[in-house]
Amino acid sequence: MRIHPLFYALKIFVPTAFIAFFSIVVLLGFKSNIGLDVQERPNIIVVLTDDQGWADVGFNGATDIPTEHLDKLAEEGVIFSNGYVSHPYCSPSRAGLLTGRYQARFGHDCNMPYQGENDDTIGTPLSEKMISEALKKHGYTTSAIGKWHVGDHPNLHPTNQGFDHWFGFPGGGMNYWGMPNGPLRTVYRNGVEVPQNELSYLTDDFTDEAIGFIKKNEDRPFFIYLAYNAPHAPNHARKQYLENTKHIEYAGRSIYGAMVNAVDHGIGRIDSTLVAHDIKDNTVIVFLSDNGGRIEYADNRPNRGHKGMLFEGGIKVPFFMSWPDGLKGNQHYEQPVSSLDLYPTLLNIAGGQAASEKQLDGADLMPYLKGENKGKPHDLLFWRSSGGFEYAVRNEQYKLYKSAYKDKVLLFDLENDPLERHDIADENPDLIAALKAEYLKWDSKNIKPGWFDPHAENVIKEEAKVKSERNKSLSPTERD
Repeated sequence: MRIHPLFYALKIFVPTAFIAFFSIVVLLGFKSNIGLDVQERPNIIVVLTDDQGWADVGFNGATDIPTEHLDKLAEEGVIFSNGYVSHPYCSPSRAGLLTGRYQARFGHDCNMPYQGENDDTIGTPLSEKMISEALKKHGYTTSAIGKWHVGDHPNLHPTNQGFDHWFGFPGGGMNYWGMPNGPLRTVYRNGVEVPQNELSYLTDDFTDEAIGFIKKNEDRPFFIYLAYNAPHAPNHARKQYLENTKHIEYAGRSIYGAMVNAVDHGIGRIDSTLVAHDIKDNTVIVFLSDNGGRIEYADNRPNRGHKGMLFEGGIKVPFFMSWPDGLKGNQHYEQPVSSLDLYPTLLNIAGGQAASEKQLDGADLMPYLKGENKGKPHDLLFWRSSGGFEYAVRNEQYKLYKSAYKDKVLLFDLENDPLERHDIADENPDLIAALKAEYLKWDSKNIKPGWFDPHAENVIKEEAKVKSERNKSLSPTERD
């Protein structure tokens, strides 16, 4: 049988054409998944403050502390009216944000004990994948600036957790003048101690470092985790910021306000830098506090409670997201969102596929913020403190709180009682049982805390002090 010459032509052409066609499809598909070429991917800056109260920014109603730059950025983006963090105090909250996972999944329920720098099993383990590591795989250069506090041992420092650059201190707190005091309270740049004469006021120093990093990397996508230690104690401020809060007659609040104003000033400088380098429109800026405001000087109103508590004042924080190229401004998003949502949201924005990161507990917020999904990002949110010493569950409008402060399981209807004034637990035993069951189901996937901090004993002391002071205010005949 004679084979027609066309057969040979087709034999060569068809596979070649198929390969070419397949290659185009794959490339287009890859392009659609990642969204943009590496050079076009948005820059990302996550700004985290420390112990800042809900009402300590103008966009949440502050009238005494000047925060004009934060207010401007919030107005340009989306303000989260029900923005939560995953823990009521520092280190665990940061661990949740950076990993996109409930920190109880890996036993990080507590702040690290002092001398943690001697033990690399205390802190977020290297087996947990941080957002910095995920973004690096998508062409980002990464920087951690400021307070770390998720691993004191050098093996757990930022440069071992996916950050190309690190400028800051490892521990939970430090004086603002940069004076070293042990390995946890010393400022390092990529593991090398920064000389004292190169530091002025840490809030300004962290801002300067962020601006320098932006200028150095303006031609490629960058991720900056800018974790100010302000307005955490100690109460230190420069004259220029104290001048901006001199109208506040209460000295403690005036100093605290100056510390917040220093952050605002720094964010204004960063914003101006982005504008000057023509990269603002394609830069995502997220702002939030690590937990509710500290006991002294912060303002968590109208929310009940403060840092350390699972009342709204301990876990609901000032929170916004701005991205001129990707989000419409002047938005208030009312549904509950969590700091755990930042990992999947930012990873998808960067061209990743968060759905493939099976360990994540958060949700990609973009479909909800763009109106593509009319539902809610979360049906349930959970909190666990000190291995279940306290815990809380939010389901729709209801919130259950096992409170060690009040030594009682409390239930609130947040739709009708957002300020948590009226405990309705006694009238709703079935709902209590259902929410407890949800908590136990969720907690079954967690592990025991890897270490403990003094939180539990401090809670007991605080509530005893409150009761004592209230009792002293009574007349002798009314006292217990």
